[in-house]
Amino acid sequence: MKIALSQFAPALGNIPKNLETHLEHIETAAEEGADLIVFPELSLTGYHLRDLAAEVALNPDRSPVFRKLRNESRRIAVIFGFVEETPRARGLVYNAAACLAGGKLLHIHRKVFLPTGGMFEEARFFAAGRSFSALSAPFGRTGLMICRDFLSAGSGYSLFADGAEIMIAISAAPGRGSSGKGAFTTSRMWELMGEAQAFFSTAFVVYCNRTGVEDGMTFAGGSFIYGPDGNLEARAAYLDDDFLLHDISLDAVASARRSRSFKREDRPDAVARSLERILRTDED
Repeated sequence: MKIALSQFAPALGNIPKNLETHLEHIETAAEEGADLIVFPELSLTGYHLRDLAAEVALNPDRSPVFRKLRNESRRIAVIFGFVEETPRARGLVYNAAACLAGGKLLHIHRKVFLPTGGMFEEARFFAAGRSFSALSAPFGRTGLMICRDFLSAGSGYSLFADGAEIMIAISAAPGRGSSGKGAFTTSRMWELMGEAQAFFSTAFVVYCNRTGVEDGMTFAGGSFIYGPDGNLEARAAYLDDDFLLHDISLDAVASARRSRSFKREDRPDAVARSLERILRTDED
């Protein structure tokens, strides 16, 4: 299968303009024969929304924007970021990722870990998601994460235990520190996690980050794909907009799981019992 990563700078609070960019990139990816296109975190809205978050929230069941993207997903599967509202939790909005394919909404993941402190203030405006689950997509068993979710070992493990062959993290990660090699120090942090998760999960790890500047925050780009052997297969430009196309084969997952026994020896039941005990005895 061929994956396209759309690394760009969404316009803050401007859904019509960002939707136009999505449709243009979907068209390009479809013409290139891609099976799936991935956009960054909050790709329909931009990141530093603050009080705007509620104003740009979309109900997937009723939104014309979703209707257009669902139609496009008849040609190519689409994963993108948006602010979700739902009548089941009135007054709350979520930093969410949607997966569309075959003209249908297959899955929504709500960001679980909301960074709040320093330059981040997500928990002031978003409610937190509660879990991670893999989905059966036309292109394979897939798990979604959003930015900080990816830096938690528990997130990746949950998707691994749920059978994910492809782990996809959409991100709006700023760059901090200089590596002296034209990239930020923090870019290496994301790559280390990608390498480790791919190797020990024996799965593909796909990371799509954004670019641009919002409120003094510079987003680092550097989207990447690691193979189930833990090797870097493709990487987009640091800092600049980019459009990455890369072919993967899930046969590589089968091969990695035959040669390394992490999946065969996995014991989610033992992990679950340990976590239940820890939660029962937590005095807080």
